[in-house]
Amino acid sequence: MEFWIFMLIMNLLIPLALVILGAYFRKNTPKNINHLFGYRTVRSMKNKDTWSFSHKYFGKVWIITGLILLPMAVVAMLPLLGKDNETVGIFGSVICVVEMIPLLISIALTENALKKNFNNDGTKKTK
Repeated sequence: MEFWIFMLIMNLLIPLALVILGAYFRKNTPKNINHLFGYRTVRSMKNKDTWSFSHKYFGKVWIITGLILLPMAVVAMLPLLGKDNETVGIFGSVICVVEMIPLLISIALTENALKKNFNNDGTKKTK
């Protein structure tokens, strides 16, 4: 049972991190464009407008994703309750890996939103 609780906590870390970091980036875009902290892609680092937009958008996507993944992680772990440690470890690890897929999707969504809202030089598109 202790290992099941440990794996549940591990599987909740990714969704919780998404919600917490998403809220942080949405409200506290790093002031300066930098190569160390924040959503850093070629498109997002064009200028302050793309930098700010990408953090607000990415933050929103992470909050929504984290809130969806939280209950899903709990539900996915419930059938493992009472199973042996090896089974809990294997399936708990699979759940963790599956939770990583939305992280990659969030990058694609953010890049697509940047492409729709900004020209290649980083200027805002006019409608």
